[in-house]
Amino acid sequence: MAYLADHGYPVPHVRAPASGVPGAVRRTDLMMQRLHGPSMLQALLRGTITPEAAGLRLAGLLHRLHSIPARVSAEPTDRVLHLDLHPGNVMLTSQGPVVIDWRNTEEGPPGLDWGMSALVLGQVAADTTAQAAPARAVLTSLLAHLGPAVVLGSADTGCLSQAREKRAADPATSKSEMRLLDDAMELVLELRQLL
Repeated sequence: MAYLADHGYPVPHVRAPASGVPGAVRRTDLMMQRLHGPSMLQALLRGTITPEAAGLRLAGLLHRLHSIPARVSAEPTDRVLHLDLHPGNVMLTSQGPVVIDWRNTEEGPPGLDWGMSALVLGQVAADTTAQAAPARAVLTSLLAHLGPAVVLGSADTGCLSQAREKRAADPATSKSEMRLLDDAMELVLELRQLL
């Protein structure tokens, strides 16, 4: 997160905790900026942001993230990947959007990050809940702003296929989300063809 902040990406500021008492602060302690404002998901549910605007903003955040060179990888096309960028992980603060929840971060091809975001939205859109229609609109907007440099591939090969494998292997993916994964994949491919 500090590396991304140094490159101007909107993440919570991180600092080492200060303590005057020796041994009171563990090496693993982390002090992070407190953010004020709703998540993009909360704003969508309240109607203070449209699904189209949310998709556009997510796309902008992905494009900005992927403009930053990888920190470790020697592969020139690799970038820092969030791998869980969706409306629940974007806080809408008075200073602008801030991306949270960096636990899945890796370095790799940008298409993998786009594929993960699309599949997460696709799983909600493929469900029968009240959030399905707005999620589909966010997904459609996201995919409309993909850009020609981002290669997703198909259901069988490429970054979208890798994203599906990662999503299926994630222990945080619930059973209901797992059941919707194939439907989400079909929806993403269908919407890409329509755009």
